[in-house]
Amino acid sequence: MRAPSLPALPWALGLLLALGLHSQELGGRPALDPDFRERYFEQLLDHFNFERFGNETFRQRFLVSEKFWKRGEGPLFFYTGNEGDVWSFANNSGFILELAAEQAALVVFAEHRYYGNSLPFGEHSTQRGHLELLTVEQALADFASLLQWLRQDLKAQDIPAIAFGGSYGGMLSAYMRMKYPHLVAGALAASAPVVSVAGFGDSYQFFRDVSADFEGQGPKCAQGVRDAFQQIKDLFLQGAYTMISQMFGTCKPLSGWKDLVQLFGFARNAFTVLAMMDYPYPTDFIVGLPANPVKVACDQLLNENQRIKGLGALVGLVYNSTGMEPCYDTYLLYQTCADPTGCGLGPNAKAWDYQACTEINLTFSSNNVTDIFPELLFTEELRQQYCLDKWGVWPRPNWLYTLFGGADLRAASNIIFSNGDLDPWAGGGIQRNLSASVIAITIQGGAHHLDLRAPNPADPTSVLEARKLEATLIRQWVAEARREMWMRRTQHGVSEAEVRSAS
Repeated sequence: MRAPSLPALPWALGLLLALGLHSQELGGRPALDPDFRERYFEQLLDHFNFERFGNETFRQRFLVSEKFWKRGEGPLFFYTGNEGDVWSFANNSGFILELAAEQAALVVFAEHRYYGNSLPFGEHSTQRGHLELLTVEQALADFASLLQWLRQDLKAQDIPAIAFGGSYGGMLSAYMRMKYPHLVAGALAASAPVVSVAGFGDSYQFFRDVSADFEGQGPKCAQGVRDAFQQIKDLFLQGAYTMISQMFGTCKPLSGWKDLVQLFGFARNAFTVLAMMDYPYPTDFIVGLPANPVKVACDQLLNENQRIKGLGALVGLVYNSTGMEPCYDTYLLYQTCADPTGCGLGPNAKAWDYQACTEINLTFSSNNVTDIFPELLFTEELRQQYCLDKWGVWPRPNWLYTLFGGADLRAASNIIFSNGDLDPWAGGGIQRNLSASVIAITIQGGAHHLDLRAPNPADPTSVLEARKLEATLIRQWVAEARREMWMRRTQHGVSEAEVRSAS
């Protein structure tokens, strides 16, 4: 699910990071310049055991901006980093900066352990045998420890904090509020699939919703995709491997069933990226994509007389956005893993693959019935065997539910779950209000965590309204946190002025 997280999130973010693209948001007015400082914190290797690693530490990277902060007035906005380089998220979350300027907030983006430069075991971190400390619980404890240290370092022990995150980072922001409510007063969890990753829901939901985005462009597009995949399969069964290669544009002809499955997975992944990044303006968060890339993709497909050639052009929006690639090396550009929505390439991809093999459930399949893709199954049994072979571990499919409850959040408070109706991850998230303070927002015409991005003239009205509501709720939570703090202090004989000076 990485969004290009990349969720980074997944394949897409992996490509972004592999290419070193830490770009600013495109279109509209420029995002505010926060003057981030890059810093490092000596973080405990293991928060939950006292013997094997003792008090050994690693350097956790974080970004901090005091540009908008007014001591005693503004809160702390804390981004819970997800599966990638922290700069990628900082450079594509302009709404947080806009809100910080409006509410005089201190801004911190924390990098997730095992990603970017926050490597517990250096270059060996993502090698088999060194990943045991890569868990959701350890990452949350990292954020909690960093948050407490920041309050001390900045002499602002009582500053109210709000957690922010998108995709997997959105899951973490919600989990932070649930696990450490004394440290964060609320959370904005954008495009956070907390239900599906906990092992609930329909395994065909994700690719059904990817398909729905393309079906929304009209029946010709959806049928054209189905026809292209069927023609590839028919030619394959006839042994016309070279013809497939020439029409689709692969570097080498297919030589067996394994190559066909790889080609199908490679192509399906492009549709995932396009659906997630279906923004109404050009972006370069993952690769350089035009405005409304799903519509552009359908046009690419239908503009070709040969459907297979059209499919090759469509996936080129993702895999050949520069137009400089002469052909597709499907094994180089796409690597199968425990996340069928894509893990990516390089060390970050390995870390995400391990997480998908342990705590995070991503057993999504396509069936060519409820979706437009070839039948590509990824069952819990297939996941178990893959993870045992790859990492020597067995997944624990019930663990996230045990920890955080999936959709059962009756004890939670002060969390916003926002989702765009174009985002295939939305179906795995919270889509209705669960209480007076656990709020669900649906953004009509919104793709993957659109609300976190910088404002743009092409934004749909729905995201403008969503951001206004989010800003209002966050301001209320901060005010409530300050009042509660003042009441606690006054009960112990501390004045309001002393409370304000401490924050």
